[in-house]
Amino acid sequence: MTSDEQHGQHEHASSTGPTSSAAVTVDPPKVNAYDSFAEAYTAENEDNLINGYYQRPAMLALAGEVAGRRILDAGCGSGPLFAGLRDRGAVVSGFDASAGMVELARRRLGDGADLRVADLGSPLPYPDDTFDDVVAALVLHYLEDWGPALAELRRVLKPGGRLIASVDHPFAIHLMHREAGRAAEYKYFDTTNWIEEWTFGDQSTPVSFWHRPLHAMIEAFTSAGFRIAVISEPEPDPAARELFPEVIAAKPRFLSFLFFVLQAD
Repeated sequence: MTSDEQHGQHEHASSTGPTSSAAVTVDPPKVNAYDSFAEAYTAENEDNLINGYYQRPAMLALAGEVAGRRILDAGCGSGPLFAGLRDRGAVVSGFDASAGMVELARRRLGDGADLRVADLGSPLPYPDDTFDDVVAALVLHYLEDWGPALAELRRVLKPGGRLIASVDHPFAIHLMHREAGRAAEYKYFDTTNWIEEWTFGDQSTPVSFWHRPLHAMIEAFTSAGFRIAVISEPEPDPAARELFPEVIAAKPRFLSFLFFVLQAD
């Protein structure tokens, strides 16, 4: 996979679940080219329901008390989760494969922030046993093979450290394909690639994802030396009820992402 296919925390959605998408054939270099739409993507996802009031609050809640902890934001994007953790007293480092996203993160976080361009799944530029926690928000589902990525995240974690991760909810993705009449092509128990067209203004771009069933996720985590401490399907942040009253009235709970807290054994 190219470096653009392996980068980070990019949680584009406009409703309370995945949008229906068609599987299309594209040239690999043109897939997941976040540098080309980094600013538009960041602006759209800053304060929307699915990101600002569901995914990021859930990640921060699972992280809990982080003051003084060294945390790696794997696939940091433009840095909103990095900022939230730093505001709570954590000492945060971050990386993303998209140089454009890292530049936006630097604008947000300041020149002193420890930000790097690096690929999840390739050797990471950090020593062994460096971090108390790693957060990986909506990044693993871009990867076909989780093994190398999880091995690197386990390597940079201190013994007993935590990997806090969010991914597309596998059953939500299965429902999306089933409702679109693609259940025969995209079976729940298979690991399959699907491509969604994201649109920002007059710009449209294909983004590639990998669906895998829950048991395959669990096997990948445990094979990499992690013990599962929490699996979460959270509610939106309480503030969403006032900011998005019609949506929350219709769907007070919804399946969109699945959250894990994993302990490094």
